[in-house]
Amino acid sequence: MYEKTFPSKRFKHTLTFLEKHISTNQSILDLGVPNPFSKIMEENGYAVENTNGEDIDVDFSNITTSNAEVVTAFEIFEHLLNPLTILKEIKANKLVASIPLRLWFSPAYQSKTDPWDRHYHEFEDWQFDWLLEKAGWQIKDRAKWTNPVKKIGIRPLLRSFTPRYYIVYAEKTKQA
Repeated sequence: MYEKTFPSKRFKHTLTFLEKHISTNQSILDLGVPNPFSKIMEENGYAVENTNGEDIDVDFSNITTSNAEVVTAFEIFEHLLNPLTILKEIKANKLVASIPLRLWFSPAYQSKTDPWDRHYHEFEDWQFDWLLEKAGWQIKDRAKWTNPVKKIGIRPLLRSFTPRYYIVYAEKTKQA
């Protein structure tokens, strides 16, 4: 998964944000297969279960049958055709989710070879906020951070001060 680049900065920010809102005595359903960050969560005392690699656009049985208190979704929703359905199906009352932000100076990410690694959506922060609101979630906290790269050029320069990642902590509203 991260053969050439390990996203240390992203993982550090994500863990700090998670620790701010979720205690280690709360069980977590992490959307997506076990991955380097789910391992980091476990190493930091969290009880984590992952989905099994099923296409959660069409099979959300692991989401609806989970008894986890918290759902995490780190860079998942941009890969889904219909994230609204998944967000509405979550039983847990707490959600920590992050997305890569749409950058005006860079085209949307598209893998030509891996059908699981395609972005159907690249959100602006307000779009993701509206999606969560429509699905019955209230954002309690949010953060953004940049992702500078060690290259020379206009886009690398823009990446040094333009936020690339957006993370939210949300709770289910009573009417959801």
